[in-house]
Formats: sequence, C-alpha cells, structure tokens
Amino acid sequence: MTARSSLTIVLAAGEGTRMRSNLPKALHPVAHQSLLAHVLAATPKGTGTSLAVVIGPDHQVIADEAKRIRPDALTFVQAERLGTAHAVLAAREAIARGADDLLIAFGDTPLISAETFARLRSALAKGAAIAALGFRAADPTGYGRFIVQGDRLVAIREQADASAEELKIDLCNAGVMAIDGRRALAILDKIGNANSKREYYLTDAVGVVREQGWEAVVIETSEDEVRGINTKAQLAEAESVMQARLRKAAMEAGVTLIAPETVYLSADTVFGNDVTIEPFVVIGPGVSIADGTVIHSFSHIVQTTLGKNVSIGPYARLRPGTSLGDGARIGNFVETKAATLEAGVKVNHLSYIGDATVGANSNIGAGTITCNYDGFKKHKTIIGQGAFVGTNSSLVAPVKIGNGAYIGSGSVITRDVPDDAMALERNQQTIREGGAARYREMKTGGKKLEK
Repeated sequence: MTARSSLTIVLAAGEGTRMRSNLPKALHPVAHQSLLAHVLAATPKGTGTSLAVVIGPDHQVIADEAKRIRPDALTFVQAERLGTAHAVLAAREAIARGADDLLIAFGDTPLISAETFARLRSALAKGAAIAALGFRAADPTGYGRFIVQGDRLVAIREQADASAEELKIDLCNAGVMAIDGRRALAILDKIGNANSKREYYLTDAVGVVREQGWEAVVIETSEDEVRGINTKAQLAEAESVMQARLRKAAMEAGVTLIAPETVYLSADTVFGNDVTIEPFVVIGPGVSIADGTVIHSFSHIVQTTLGKNVSIGPYARLRPGTSLGDGARIGNFVETKAATLEAGVKVNHLSYIGDATVGANSNIGAGTITCNYDGFKKHKTIIGQGAFVGTNSSLVAPVKIGNGAYIGSGSVITRDVPDDAMALERNQQTIREGGAARYREMKTGGKKLEK
C-alpha cells in the first residue's frame, strides 16, 4: 500500500443550516476537536499522499482549519452547489495530477477511521475501479441502497427510486468512496444530471464504471463509523460514540476509570501509566497526565501538564497554562491559571493561584489568593522553594516571596519578601495603605491624589 500514491478530497462545503448555528458545520466540535479535524486525522498522510478540501464561498475559516491541521492541504471552492460529483470536480486540478488512489470523504463524518480508508485503498490495489463504503442500517429509511450481485456493486439506488423489493435492502450507502486515480476524471466527467434536481451525483459513478466493464465493490463498516452530522442531536450522538471510544482506549492503555460513563475526555488527552480518574471529571483539550496521578471527582482540567504522582481535587479547576511537578497536590476548591507549581507543592484548600510560579515543596495555605490583576494588567507572583504561605493570605502582584519565607495567616503582601524572612499580621495596616496609594496613582495616570 505504501508504494501507491493517494489524493484525498474532503467535501466540506455544506452550510449546515439544520444545525441552527452561525458556525460552519464542519467546525462544530466533538471531543474538543472540529468535525473536520477528526476526518483529516484519519486520512492518509506521509510520503506520496496529498489532501484537498472543498469549501463553500466565504468559508475561509474552514480553509484555515484545514491548514492548521494539515499544512499541506489544498483548498478549492465550490461556487455553486450542483451535487456531490460537481463538488469533487471542484478539485479537478488536484485530481489531474494522477494519484493512484482517489479517496472521497465528507467533513461531517468525525468517526471514520484510518483503517477504513486503508481497506478502501486495498480494494483499488486489487483492481477495482471503485470501492464504495457501505453499512448495515438499523433503519435504512432515507439512505441509498447498494444493489449487489455476488460481491460486485451494480448500482446505488436512492430511496425515492427504489422498488418495493429494493427497499428491503439494509446495506446502505455511506457516501465515502475510493476511485482508481488513473481513471477518475474519465469516470467523473461521464456523470450526467438527468434527474429532477439537475445535479451531478457521485453515486452515478457506479453506473459509469459498469458501462465501461470495470469493477465496483463494496467495503462494509459499522453504522457508527459513518454517522453524518446534520443536526445538534446528531452531534450529541457522535459525541457519545466518540467518548465511548476514548474511554475504552484509555482503559486499554492502563488508565483506571472508576465510573467511565461519567468521565469526559478530549481526543488529544495523553495518559501515562497507572493513572486513576474518579467519577465526574472533565478533561478538556491539551492535557497530559503522567504516571501514577490521581484525579478526584468533579475536577475540570484544560491545557494542563500534570507530572508523576500528582493528586488533583476533588472539585479542582485547572485552567490553561497550568503545569504541576511530580508529587504536587491540588485540593478541593482550588483554581489555577497560567501557573507553574514545581515538585512537591501543596495547595490543598480554597485557593486561587494565577500567573504564578511556586517553587518546590512550598505550602500554600487555605484561602490564599495571588492577586494578579490590578484593573489594567496581569502581573506575576513568584514564590520560592520551601516557602510557607499561611491561610487567608493575599499576594498582590507583582511580588516575589523568597526561598523559605514565611507568610503569616491573614497577610496582604504588596512588597517582595526576602529569603527566609517572615511577614506577619501586625504589618497589615502599612501594607494596605501602600497598596491603595499605588492603585490610586495608577487610576490617575501617575498623578498622586490629595488626601
């Protein structure tokens, strides 16, 4: 298979009006990745492969998404919607380059797999002019039916044109097709529009192939894999199937999911060994979890890197830019954002750590807040190694707490604290007045206010 070149054309020109959304259909998310991203991830890649995405007018955002995922992607515009074959021929320039295998897929089928594309290509390698993807439908109503003789595909019959006997067939058309690239333009150019809608249908390619005496075959897959998304209800159904896949893959890789059906994963989640996830955890995009880490119930994690043997939650929220070193502990009702917590750091209760770096083995007491926003800009808090911050403390950034420093409970810190120094409650009035004066000065553009 690797010796054969391929061109994959992904049709993504649909407006998705039934989605009732301003977002183009192909950009709606499943497991925190766009429908288009899932499809492109499954298409052939590497040496000898090429990719074209057919978009509608004014859908540059889809072209941008395709380029983000596959920088090698070519984009073509289908200016008029005159059927699926017409959409494929929008990429005529790419087809004319003569790849061995032409694969035609759709930007709204996020559950299709790389293995299925490989099976379609294998049929072409064995001499078929067309390999069409089919599935056994639980309810075939509305689907085109595959008319077969033995193991040969004779025709694809749309429901409106099917006889009573043909309507009993449950082998249905998934739409995805592979065509011998050397004969592709000859086949596609012979498709006519002699139908009620005056459109050019890709399904008619089977009839063209039969007229030429060439072979068309069926490749079967599951109904789940070829679910197309046209409504928000179908989007939710695809999400459910994808989540089941991701959970199964995680558990097969050694992750312990206490109640799998309650855990929400992203398509790009990376797990180490012996990870445990308790019920009702949400893992958003960009999360990496190293060996031995435990995520307790009702935690929400996005764009975060977790080291080995970390403990999270319950009821923790880790926002984008969080990085936790080995053995760090984040407890209940703790929120982090753009924060690096080095090995052994403990933030066990009711705290907010944002725009901060916390040195190894420091302890952050309950109710501690890094006050990172002054009303104009975000500022950084730096806490050294082995520091101790007492309960209900506010660290007003920009501020640096030295290595081994001790912050007494209830302190409001507006000045840097040297290594091994102590800041205590008795200094509060001075600290508060200094902070208020600085804020008043900023509000007036540097002019001091008269008392």
